[in-house]
Amino acid sequence: MNSSSGQNGSSYVRYADSFSTAIAKNVTIVLLGISINYLNGTLIYTFSKHQVFYHNPRYILFIHLVVNDMIQLTTAITLFVCSYVFYTINTFLCCFILAFAVFTTLNSPLNLAAMAVECYVAICFPLQHLQLCNIKKIYIVITCVWTLSILSFLPDIFYLAATEPALFFSTVLCEATHLFQNPIMIKKREVIFAMYLVGVWLVLIYTYVQIFLVARSAKTTNSDAKKARNTILLHSFQLLLCMSTYVYSPVQKLVLIMIPRIYIHFMFVWYILLQILPRFLSPMVYGLRDVMFREHLKKHLSCSATKKVSVHRR
Repeated sequence: MNSSSGQNGSSYVRYADSFSTAIAKNVTIVLLGISINYLNGTLIYTFSKHQVFYHNPRYILFIHLVVNDMIQLTTAITLFVCSYVFYTINTFLCCFILAFAVFTTLNSPLNLAAMAVECYVAICFPLQHLQLCNIKKIYIVITCVWTLSILSFLPDIFYLAATEPALFFSTVLCEATHLFQNPIMIKKREVIFAMYLVGVWLVLIYTYVQIFLVARSAKTTNSDAKKARNTILLHSFQLLLCMSTYVYSPVQKLVLIMIPRIYIHFMFVWYILLQILPRFLSPMVYGLRDVMFREHLKKHLSCSATKKVSVHRR
């Protein structure tokens, strides 16, 4: 990956990975992506094979988050590899890939907020849970999540197509900061991201406090409430990682100015922390912590192992 810095437009410094370093970084990213997507794919397969999950809003929201993470991770890795192999790609193709990357990035915090609300209703209003969080309403929530994400970014593409149509027949470094440089568009994006994140944080804080109060006021140990509190804390940690995406550009500029010689290595580690690690947390929160899902996952893995052994013996 190449990087550059200039001062007053008079100097241009270029730093690039060696061929062996570039290969090592790309192989590392691709292998991590395949591993996480394989794990997430196993969760999706387990979900699809057991109808007991189809009627539980919690698992529907969870599997939507997993699918969203798979799309986000795939697009992020695609852009990473393209930045090394091609450096610049067709603008239309770039917009197509960026659209899914942005949609799924915005979906994550909104989905976390929906999952926190479902936990809150299940603990604080258990008798109304089936009515307030039925399957139909959950699918409406998922539709609203995608609608909000699409409406946040699609106007930028339409604006670019209307003002610079010739750009779609050229090649460009496929990063949102390079492609969408209009100050109004940048400010609009910043305001929307801030509104989403503030809203999600308020939801997480409110639901956590309410569940904490229910657990504290219970005369006996409320294990479900404690588990819900821990889940919301994990969602908060996921949200912190999601928020790190929005400080990517300032950190990128700061590191490029202050320590340019280790810039590409620092940004590689930063990329793994922002794009890879959050995608690994989703299966941990529900896929392995949730008792029912974990039991079905074990059955699926044991059946797969048994089939492989029987085939091998034949």
